[in-house]
Amino acid sequence: MPLTLPPDAKGILPDRMIAAMADAGAILPAYPFIESQIQPASLDLRLGDVAYRVRASFLPGPGATVADRIEDLKLHEIALADGAVLETNCVYIVPLIESLALPPSVAAAANPKSSTGRLDVFTRVIADGTRRFDMIDPGYHGPLYAEISPKTFPVLLREGSRLSQIRFRQGEAALDGPALAELHEAERLVDSDDADLSNGLALSVDLSGKGSNGFVGYRAKRHTGVVDVDRRAGYPVEEFWEPITAREDQSLILDPGEFYILASKEAVQVPPDYAAEMVPFDPLVGEFRVHYAGFFDPGFGCAGAGGQGSRAVLEVRSREVPFILEHGQIVGRLVYEKMISRPDALYGQRIGSNYQAQGLKLSKHFRT
Repeated sequence: MPLTLPPDAKGILPDRMIAAMADAGAILPAYPFIESQIQPASLDLRLGDVAYRVRASFLPGPGATVADRIEDLKLHEIALADGAVLETNCVYIVPLIESLALPPSVAAAANPKSSTGRLDVFTRVIADGTRRFDMIDPGYHGPLYAEISPKTFPVLLREGSRLSQIRFRQGEAALDGPALAELHEAERLVDSDDADLSNGLALSVDLSGKGSNGFVGYRAKRHTGVVDVDRRAGYPVEEFWEPITAREDQSLILDPGEFYILASKEAVQVPPDYAAEMVPFDPLVGEFRVHYAGFFDPGFGCAGAGGQGSRAVLEVRSREVPFILEHGQIVGRLVYEKMISRPDALYGQRIGSNYQAQGLKLSKHFRT
């Protein structure tokens, strides 16, 4: 079937257009989509039936295929049909069930799902001939692969597990400063009277402990058991996480190599006609990284979709040296993008959304 998009339409494709892309052959799943795989502004990607343990991460580069690089670098193959454990600090490449035959005007971008990032599973999508992770050029025809490297917990996954999601966009969709300020004036994107809207909506870290019984976050424990990525509410928090209480000076020292779950000070919302993405913050402002999973669907935090402002959960890892975070310190920015049209279902409405109206919240795998 032909896929027709208005040539002058710019923005993120909504759920029904993603379904139409599959009908038109622009998305080519080896097996039919399953329920909830299509989200309001993205598509969950499914793992195939084999994982390749490789010596190192790589990008294929122009003219090269991922399959060829796997042959050069693989150490062994792991069957995923019945499930398998991926060990920490190893690199695996898994062919995905979905491949693409994009129209010339449509590009794609991938990101880890929220639950993946909160498990400290580092994952990126790779395509043939690419120079960048997670970025798929307009008109790309070919397979997709997931690079997976668990950093803290060994994980059990299987064929069909969903660790990544992909968005499709036509043209430039990101709002510039004046457009973002206008949207904030109309919709109040954040519960702050002095919102910083330069280069996206600034988010700061909450280390006050107010409203959360004195807790400000969690630090992941080492040498834990395996986490099954498809098991909901299956694990006690105390076996995997150490709660962090607020300090009197409202600061937190990040230890190198440790993984933290924190929350933003601000409660944010994404209006129904927009999507958002948390972008990597300027590395010159501190020795830490925030941002594993960064997609925010239309309706996130919106009252009409069951929200009332939702805090962003921050996946934080220090780099080579200890670093002190202070309450209210800016740690990331949300870039808002226009949707081509409003999705049929918003985040939080009938689609099994796990983090609507969230505060400080671990992934869905843990009993809280």
